[in-house]
Amino acid sequence: MRVRFTDDARDRWRFAGLGLAALLIVTVPSLLLLRLSHESVNAANWVAHTQAVSARLYILQADIRDVESAALTLSKGVESEALQQRLQRADDISDTLQELSRLVSDSPAQLLRIGRMSSMLERRMALAKQIASSAESPRQRELINEMAFGYPVREIAMELQRDENELLVQRVAAAVRQQRLSTVVTWATMAAQLLLLGLVLWLLKRQMGHRTRAERSMLQASARASSVLQTVREPIVLLDGEQRIVLHNAAFTELYSEDGADDDVNGRLLHTVGDGAWADGMVRQRLADVLLRGRELWDYEHEQRGADGRVRFMLINARRMPLPDTEDEVVLMTVSDVTLQRAVQLRVEELNRQLEGKVAQMEEVNSELEAFSYSVSHDLRAPLRHVAGFSDKLARHLGEDADDKAQHYLKVIGDAAQRMAALIDDLLVYSRLGRGAMRMQAVDMQSLVADTRAMLDSNLRTESEADSDARSVQWNIGPLPVMVADENMMRQVWLNLLGNAVKYTAGREHAVIDVSAQQLPDGSQQFTVCDNGAGFDMQYAGKLFGVFQRLHKASDYPGTGIGLASVRRVLTRHGGRIWAEAQLGQGATFHFVLPPSAPDAHS
Repeated sequence: MRVRFTDDARDRWRFAGLGLAALLIVTVPSLLLLRLSHESVNAANWVAHTQAVSARLYILQADIRDVESAALTLSKGVESEALQQRLQRADDISDTLQELSRLVSDSPAQLLRIGRMSSMLERRMALAKQIASSAESPRQRELINEMAFGYPVREIAMELQRDENELLVQRVAAAVRQQRLSTVVTWATMAAQLLLLGLVLWLLKRQMGHRTRAERSMLQASARASSVLQTVREPIVLLDGEQRIVLHNAAFTELYSEDGADDDVNGRLLHTVGDGAWADGMVRQRLADVLLRGRELWDYEHEQRGADGRVRFMLINARRMPLPDTEDEVVLMTVSDVTLQRAVQLRVEELNRQLEGKVAQMEEVNSELEAFSYSVSHDLRAPLRHVAGFSDKLARHLGEDADDKAQHYLKVIGDAAQRMAALIDDLLVYSRLGRGAMRMQAVDMQSLVADTRAMLDSNLRTESEADSDARSVQWNIGPLPVMVADENMMRQVWLNLLGNAVKYTAGREHAVIDVSAQQLPDGSQQFTVCDNGAGFDMQYAGKLFGVFQRLHKASDYPGTGIGLASVRRVLTRHGGRIWAEAQLGQGATFHFVLPPSAPDAHS
């Protein structure tokens, strides 16, 4: 698991490492220097020790020479107190040998030499005393030869001196190495301490830079927060436990100051601000509960009367908030003036009540209109049947006796009756489209268009056989999607649109009808029906989808003028829309859009 350290944690670890480094740099070199100093002192002591041994050897040899020279001089018959004193030094030689033994006690080889030298010197000093007392003695020469050559002390002394000199060279070299090492360690320690000092200064400078930037950022953030606080147009205030104002913005003083000026109300109790606007005990109790019990106050509506005498409706929101610089908690309260919204809401409620009344009236009127339309359409059928029936009977009654004018009148009466019957049927269909409940289901537009085309092609063949005038229609039908809709209503849409395309291309020898669909960015589907028929003038396009609105003569193109109105009604109920584009004599294009999701079936 990866651990992410904050800047404070990294700083703590960094300073801990720096302290440990400082401790090591100060302590380790000190201990090392102390040890090197101790070793240097030891080396110096050993040098002094070697020099002391050399000095004792020199003294020993000098004493031997003094004793022997004094003995030889006395043997010649010279009487001298000084010579006698020098001869007595033979007794001090043993003390010198003991001192040498103590000095070279660390070297067994030297101790052996001292032992040999001691035995030789003891005998040699005895011979010296005999020589001093044997003046003119026949054995004097023999004694001198034995003293000089029988006990070679000089060679032993030279061996002692040579070994001590070698030890002196080694110990001097060791002392020099220790001195050099001490110097190197001293300089290295000084360099490390200087580096540590530089690192400490760099870290201090960096820390000061961080602190300066942090303080600058805090000042900038505080300035931004203060700017935002003072710019907000909603009054904002902080309250302590006694409901004393700790902090506020300009909007608060502008709204609640007595003289309208931006007075500083910090430190004042809330109920003393705003000329009694906050004197309501219920509001103060709720604000106290926010701080004491941690309850939040949301959208509490309070009616206030300000210093200007105006009644305002204020929306109060409050919650408990800890202060970042202390351990105290305060209440953060925001106040929103919803007087205008309240007035608008009241007006909207009043308008809604009026609209509900109008809607009820419209529903009643629509019900009456539908009842009237249904009643009229059914009541008109009987007179129409009578007109059509008696017109037919009259034609049969007159038979061949009817002249051309009478036959013309009878034909006009019959055609008018048929047209009236067609109008009544279309009115009933239009009424049902707006009144019936929608049955939403998946509708395959491809199959629906194919069925409609087959029915229209069948009608064209029937008309061609009756009139002996063949018509060819080229159908270009693209892929069409499956939509959720009312199948019967959508059948009426395609029947009217494709039927109009066939009808208004009657004047073309080669009619072309295109049907296509495309998905729009919002997921809805746009369907297009395009023909190369008569078209229409676009300045009258606004009348195209009205009831009984026609842009062509009934004698040129039959119809009641209700088909496109029915199409728009169906698409409106499905949440869609329809529009048309055309040029007179160059065909027309109808577009309609269905949303991706169907509306409520009872809409």
